[in-house]
Amino acid sequence: MKRSVRVAFAGIAALSLLVAACGGSDEAADEVTEDTTESTEAPAAETCTTPTPVKLQLQWFIQAQFAGYFAAQDQGFYADQCLDVTIVEGGVDIVPQTELANGNVDFAISWVSKALASREAGANIVNIAQVFQRSGTLQVSFKDKNITKPEDFKGKKIGNWGFGNEFEIFAALTKAGLDPAKDVTLVQQQFDMVGLLSGDIDAAEAMTYNEYAQVLEAINPATGALYTADDFNVVSYEEAGVGMLQDAIWASGERLASDAAYADTAVKFVAASLQGWAYCRDNVEACRDIVLAKGSKLGASHQLWQMNEVNKLIWPAANGVGFIDQAAWDRTAQLSLETKNLEGGTVLTKAPDAEAYTNDIVTKALDILAGLGVDTSGSAYAPIEVTLNEGGN
Repeated sequence: MKRSVRVAFAGIAALSLLVAACGGSDEAADEVTEDTTESTEAPAAETCTTPTPVKLQLQWFIQAQFAGYFAAQDQGFYADQCLDVTIVEGGVDIVPQTELANGNVDFAISWVSKALASREAGANIVNIAQVFQRSGTLQVSFKDKNITKPEDFKGKKIGNWGFGNEFEIFAALTKAGLDPAKDVTLVQQQFDMVGLLSGDIDAAEAMTYNEYAQVLEAINPATGALYTADDFNVVSYEEAGVGMLQDAIWASGERLASDAAYADTAVKFVAASLQGWAYCRDNVEACRDIVLAKGSKLGASHQLWQMNEVNKLIWPAANGVGFIDQAAWDRTAQLSLETKNLEGGTVLTKAPDAEAYTNDIVTKALDILAGLGVDTSGSAYAPIEVTLNEGGN
């Protein structure tokens, strides 16, 4: 879920060293029956003799943030596309886009701003499907801190994870007219909410689907019961207008341009992955169980919460799941260009080139799913109600 670019918080100015033109696709001719009416049947599947091996690099540990990929594996959607997919777990020291650029994996999941910083530094990677359509990053505080908007960060201790996950915090500070070096105290936060609950941090960074649930799974010592949403204020960076695009599927730009077989595999991989996400939209508890069976260290109620919240970031998808929206892309790129860190540096030093993303792959993938009768927009999507248990169990 988190760190994908290994950058120390105080050294964000060096981001440019590490390293968020919409393409079309050929439209297949409509198939017609002998009486000239359109066929509603999906094209016959090709015979699969030897599945193509594929490696996908996740950006964090096994959890429902990646449920769609596990579901595609579990439900046979990858196999249906003649793919043998290995899902590589992420971790603290793994940079997915670097693993991709180095040729260690075929595809990777990464936040757009982080991957663009890597691309600017020379990594030839391309966003081929924007799975998360909205940002899930929050800043959470106790009600008595009176933090309801970014302007209220002034004079407060603001927690963040660093490693590229703090870009939206800097963007919010910039938009609020605050100097991150003078107006706030930025605190390196662990990947949990202990700092907030102990009072060491006034406002902690959290994802809607993970850390926010952690505080709601904790016991309020004043009542002996779980904390509730009424105990906290939440600043949503999406609602504050500085949300950046997050989980996307990235591919090798070099291989897309030079290897037709890889490009074909990319279409099939995206199609099956998005089918997995559609399955998780419609089968929330089943996908929770799939993730638990894959070895998640998080509890059942926490994973159900996470699956439900992740669905909210994906659905509904007006242009089809995975389609890269130009306005959201431009906002992410612009924020990456304008947002200044402690040293006055920015995530990007120049605008991303037109080849940084393409809708060619996902458009073809959506065509495949349309032929299979898969709902790729989720226009009728509605989240479920989830009850969290102590510790997420």
